[in-house]
Amino acid sequence: MTDLNRSSAQILESIDPSNGEVVGSVAITNEAALKTIVERAAQAQVNWGQRPLHERSSLVQQAYAALEDAEESMAMLISREMGKDTRRAGYEASGTLHGGRYLAAETAKAFASQRLAGNSEIQYRPVGTVAVISPWNYPLAMANNLIVPALVAGNSVILKPSEETPLVADMLVNILNETLPSGVLQIAHGGGDVGEALVKSNINMVAFTGSLQTGRNIMANAAPQLKRLVMELGGNDPMIVLDDADVFAAAQFAVASSFENAGQMCTSTERVYVDEKIAEQFEQAVVSIASQYKVGSWRDSRVNIGPLVNAKQHAKVVSHIEDALDKGATLLFGERKPLLPFIPPTVISNINPTMIIESEETFGPVVAIDRFGSLDDVIKRANDSVYGLGAVVFGDRDAKKVAQQLQAGMIGINQGVGAGGDAPWVGAKQSGFGFHGSVEGHRQFAQVTVINH
Repeated sequence: MTDLNRSSAQILESIDPSNGEVVGSVAITNEAALKTIVERAAQAQVNWGQRPLHERSSLVQQAYAALEDAEESMAMLISREMGKDTRRAGYEASGTLHGGRYLAAETAKAFASQRLAGNSEIQYRPVGTVAVISPWNYPLAMANNLIVPALVAGNSVILKPSEETPLVADMLVNILNETLPSGVLQIAHGGGDVGEALVKSNINMVAFTGSLQTGRNIMANAAPQLKRLVMELGGNDPMIVLDDADVFAAAQFAVASSFENAGQMCTSTERVYVDEKIAEQFEQAVVSIASQYKVGSWRDSRVNIGPLVNAKQHAKVVSHIEDALDKGATLLFGERKPLLPFIPPTVISNINPTMIIESEETFGPVVAIDRFGSLDDVIKRANDSVYGLGAVVFGDRDAKKVAQQLQAGMIGINQGVGAGGDAPWVGAKQSGFGFHGSVEGHRQFAQVTVINH
């Protein structure tokens, strides 16, 4: 934690959601400190952006290599701050270390100058100062995916992590800064008001992962200066199970995708539409698989579903469950009104479009199911959302035809939406504004400049 942040008298406490204990605290970045951070970022960016591309990439790789000794500590902080079980927290910490080094090498290829016919050249120059505003559900991974391409492109970065996970973000920045030049990477702590002030400040770009409403606010606040935006704004991912699908494989995926990270995942399966011919068999399989999941504290190595991040998120998920049941849905497995801080594995059938659980992102460990008879109708229903991050189809004969008609940035056929290699992470409709990942995504962190000589 920087001295700039210690200058604030306001303290932000990080709470372990499994037991309510205070894990630690950071000082909230006040107005004066934020102004200084932004000024320092602009000054540091000049020299950083003038360094050769290969040197910037090498320094970022070295910075991430230095995380190795802190891998276990970072994993523990992820668990303690947001409740993620130790196995998943370990995966995220390890992925950040190794993924950051890989990404720093890969992104350098995207920013290399290109020669055109004649005497023309395309250069990929820095944008300036990039504000990275990251979420709590994957506090290292999501920040990492935005920080690395921004830095390698020659920008300076100001990270504003979620107020739910400030400690692990602080550790990340402090260790990276043991290698990076001063001022190139800084951190600002606080809630939405600090994020808003950062967006309105003298920066050049905002890279954000979070809720749709916050994304709209960022867009409005960035508009006066036409600041660049790259935003991933969550999803309400549908899953369609056709009559010739492998029922057990489809049920396994539906449960795993809905329950991953206690359902707190942007590409979590939020609504499942299954052909009426196989619906009963599918629902029975889902309940059987869901019953094998264990709920509890991240401290228990047998746990599959940890606590939700806070009481507000818990109340939201409970309200979605109750709303669905009040409007005619059937509770196949789970509890109507689970107590804090856990939501047990929950399976609901007979959902319909009037229910919040179908129209909004629930972000909890709930499998929400309905049956369909018409393929045209279910495709229309799956697309009836402002969101369009991911979508999944399980089946054989018509699976590709259905996938071609789904309105989403990432679509999986008999598998999840995460593509291999350096594929873009991209949302359609209001799930995305710009995107990251892939050569095209990396280049959104750079100013394209054409030189004719």
